[in-house]
Amino acid sequence: MAKLSNLTLRKNRVRAKVGGSSQRPRLTVFISNMHISAQLIDDENGKTLAAATSVGQKLTGTMTEKAAKVGEQIAAKAKKAKITSVVFDRNGRRYAGRLAALADAARKGGLEF
Repeated sequence: MAKLSNLTLRKNRVRAKVGGSSQRPRLTVFISNMHISAQLIDDENGKTLAAATSVGQKLTGTMTEKAAKVGEQIAAKAKKAKITSVVFDRNGRRYAGRLAALADAARKGGLEF
């Protein structure tokens, strides 16, 4: 069996405890070296309700600034889909820097978590 990375272990541990429903979907965030993506997922039905990403956009600035813009976009899409409350999935990452910037921008946009 292949050895799992610490990030994968933390991700699986968080995912076992955090789940989304249609009333309160899971806001999951993926951060790569170049881009940031966020999705609102209904785990009961296995559907993505809304998504925002920096891929294909001409976003400028640091990765933290890009994360804040993606947070604003996901909050706007959630509001359009009449979603106000979500469960935050850190995806195994620490709540700091880029992740915190995205979460703060989403909260400022009207999401509660």
